[in-house]
Parts: sequence; structure tokens; C-alpha cells
Amino acid sequence: MKKTSVIPILTGLFLFCFSCADQKTTISLPRSTPEAEGVSSRAILTFLDSAKAGRHEFHSFMFLRHGKVIAEGWWNPYAPELKHTLYSTSKSFTSTAIGLAVKEKLLSLEDNVISFFPEYLPDSVSNYLASLKIKHLLTMSAGQMKEPPMDSDEWIRAFLETPVVREPGTIYRYSSMASFILSAIIQKVTGQRVIDYLSPRLFVPLGIEDADWETNPEGINTGGWGLRLKTEDLAKLGQLYLQKGIWNGKQILSSEWVEEATSLKIHQNPELTDEQRASLNDAVQGYCYQFWRAKNNSYMANGAFGQFILVIPDKDAVIVFTAESPDMWGELDMVWKYLYPGITHNALPPDKRSEEELKQRLASLSLPLPDKTANEALSSKLSGRLIIFPENQKKIESMSLGFSNDICHLKINTDTAAYEIDFAAGKWLYGETLRHGPSIFEHAKGSLQGLPPFKIAGTFSWPDENTLELTLRYIENCHSEKLIFHFEEMDKNIIRTDLKSSIPPGNRIVKLEGSVK
Repeated sequence: MKKTSVIPILTGLFLFCFSCADQKTTISLPRSTPEAEGVSSRAILTFLDSAKAGRHEFHSFMFLRHGKVIAEGWWNPYAPELKHTLYSTSKSFTSTAIGLAVKEKLLSLEDNVISFFPEYLPDSVSNYLASLKIKHLLTMSAGQMKEPPMDSDEWIRAFLETPVVREPGTIYRYSSMASFILSAIIQKVTGQRVIDYLSPRLFVPLGIEDADWETNPEGINTGGWGLRLKTEDLAKLGQLYLQKGIWNGKQILSSEWVEEATSLKIHQNPELTDEQRASLNDAVQGYCYQFWRAKNNSYMANGAFGQFILVIPDKDAVIVFTAESPDMWGELDMVWKYLYPGITHNALPPDKRSEEELKQRLASLSLPLPDKTANEALSSKLSGRLIIFPENQKKIESMSLGFSNDICHLKINTDTAAYEIDFAAGKWLYGETLRHGPSIFEHAKGSLQGLPPFKIAGTFSWPDENTLELTLRYIENCHSEKLIFHFEEMDKNIIRTDLKSSIPPGNRIVKLEGSVK
């Protein structure tokens, strides 16, 4: 059915309820203790042991049971008042917008995609493209076997020009651009960006504030990624779905949509038997409407590098993570191994000893911070000097370093902008910058468009007498980067610089060689 446009009207602590009064973030979910809600504090301690020993870099964690937050924490420098980029967890919010639009009869899942965008149709419309429906976008079964490009000003046109080579609905192929088209459809039928459409219908009722969402060059929210929310906001969406769309006694989202959106629609690997699938991780348990099925009759929203909203209906529980992990599915393996067995049917007797141990253990929780070091001779020699670089992929023309009062002042000049960033010795120094941090969508035209200045935390150290290491964390992002300066050839006025992104697997390193002026 063709639609026309209508416009319808702390930091660093792992916290229990006993320390919630110190949080700066707005609190709207009720708090309780693990044992009171039938969860073992000892199980959470065991989970933390594994987290400390493992390779996952957790940024935040929240555990809800019976609608109450029983454990929550942030790894310094991440904090409860900070948003965090969600990557593909954004898709579940886009799906929710589709559900709300269905309820308002603005669209149907059976609507053909081309009916919304006649102005962008290719000269020849194939039968498969003509038969592509909203439901196929939701289930990652659009029939395109390659991802439409994001390097143009017209993403909708690029999507519709990408061949649909398989019958829609017959084969799973993950596509963030399919989710973008869902966002574009919402904007077409409502006259609002999806974030603005969701605001009065979802964000305001749930008490979600300060959300932001990347836009593409056409001013459309990216849909499949780019939403940034606080940890508790993620927990609220999970709890809303667990409560079948009811919030504070009001039906915010229809129970029929919740059931439909979170039930199995298509298998990622249809060749697997049920027995094989049960022996594998959560990546192959099935796909829904921009949600994933998971083990133990659960479902989830997930995003790259370990952004999770895990809903476990059989245990009346919601578990949320933000992270930068090289093995995101390994995070869920930890849930099933350590947290899930600690959930019991009835309340448990108080366990003050474990509670106190957990409180003490987690009061010092933080990400690694290099020791405070100094190099007075080289710091003095470098201050005010300009490092000139030849043409390079980062488009950095020059940098300069200055040192005062345990602060390293970095200036970066590119072909289009200049940035000043400060780093502290032995601690995090907080600030903001317009400089873009690492992103797996940095190739997209207009990447990170529509967001305010980026919050950062910086620290510096001297690993040895000829090496300066600057660590820059984008604390509302998953990622960080290091700028490592090598001064072994300083006598020749040569400084080698490594720009090292934290994006796994491995690390992306750009090597520059500059001359000192």
C-alpha cells in the first residue's frame, strides 16, 4: 500500500542499590538487592572474576530481576550519566518505531518498499525488487547479496539500485542498509526522523532523555546504527518488552507486536539441525524483527563489539552490557555460565558477606590506566616544536606537543581543521572534541553526522625514555585510540608516530614519519 507523507501531531563503580544515591544519572527504575530478588551475589562475583581474567573490555553492566535493578556498574572512565554508541542495537529501536507505526495504521508490514520511494526507483524494476516488503527488511531477507554503498548523497537510491538477486523472504543476509530503509520509511510516512517519532511514544514515557542518533547526508537517521543512549535506557527497553509493552500500567507498545517482533522468523544458518544449533553460540539461534533469538528461550538486541539487551522471559530478567569486545558472543557465554545459574525461583536469604565483598571489590573497578611517569628533558625539548607530516591517509598535516603541570597539550592540524586535546599523567582528563574517533562506519558519507561534540578522556605516559604514549578514550563511543610518538631519531629531527585504533580484531595502525621544525 503506497503511503503519502503525513505529519502527525561514580565513575568507575559497580553499584548496588546501597550506593545508588551517589549516581548522577536520573533514576526511574526501582532498585533492590540480588538476594531479595532471587539472585546470588556470589554468582555475580564469579562473573566478575571471569570478566577480569578475560579479553572482554566491559564499559557498563545492568542486571534487572522482577523489574528491579539488582546490580549495575560502569568501568571508569565510563559513567552512568554518559551515553554510549549502540551500533546495531539501534536496529531494535527502529523496529519498535515500525511497530508503533503499524499500530497507528501508518503502514503495514505487507507494504511494498518501492511504493514509498517512487522518486528513487531505477529505470528497470525487477520482479524481486517489486515484491520486496517491509517485513523482508525487518527479517534481514531483502534478497540483496551485497551491501548497498553508503558513499553517496542518496542512500535510498543506492539501496534501490542494488540488485535483489534472491526472492525476498527466502534467505538471511544481514544488512544495516535494510534497517536504514526502515528509518527512511518512518520519516516518509510521518514527516519526522525516527528519533523524533519515538520521542513522545517511547522515550518520554520511559524517561529516556538526551538521546541522539546519527543522520545520513539526506537528514535521515541511520536506523541500523548510530543511536546513543545511557545504560539504564537500554534496560528500560528490555523491561518494556519483557512486560509485553506495558509501562507504568499503560500499553505503550502492543503485546501483539512484542510477540511478533521477538519470535523466530528466519534462521541465519538453515542447514543446521536443532541439535547442532543448540551446541553453538547465540549467533545462530534465529532472527526476528531486528531482534535476535538467543539460548534458554530468550531474545536480544545486540550491536557490534558487545552492546547487548538480553531479555530472559522464563527468569523474568533483563541483562544489559556495553563494551568493546573482540568476541561479543563470548559475553553471552559468560551470562549462561555464571549469571544464569545464579537466578532462582524464590528470594534468597540475605548474604551480607558476599554483598560486602562485592561492594569492596567493585569500588575499584576501572579500565587500565598507565602509571604516572615523567621525562623532563624530552618534554622541555619538544614543547613548542612543530612536527610536519607528508601527505597521509589521516590527512594530518602537523602536530605539536606541550607540557605543563602534568598535562600534555596536543595540537593536531589536518587539511580542514585544527584540534586541541589535553592528556593527564596518571589519571583521566575529561574534555570534548570535534575530532571524530574510530568507527566501523567511518567509510559512510557523513559518518557521525548529527551528533554533538564528542566527550573524551585522555591520559599520557612515557613507557621508556624515547616513547610517549597518548591514550584517548571516546567515552560515549565503544572505541579508543593511542598516539605513540617515537623519538629515537630526534637527533635527525625525525619523529615517528603510530596512530592505533582499538577496533578489534587486532588493532588498526597508521604509521607516520614527521620532521621536527
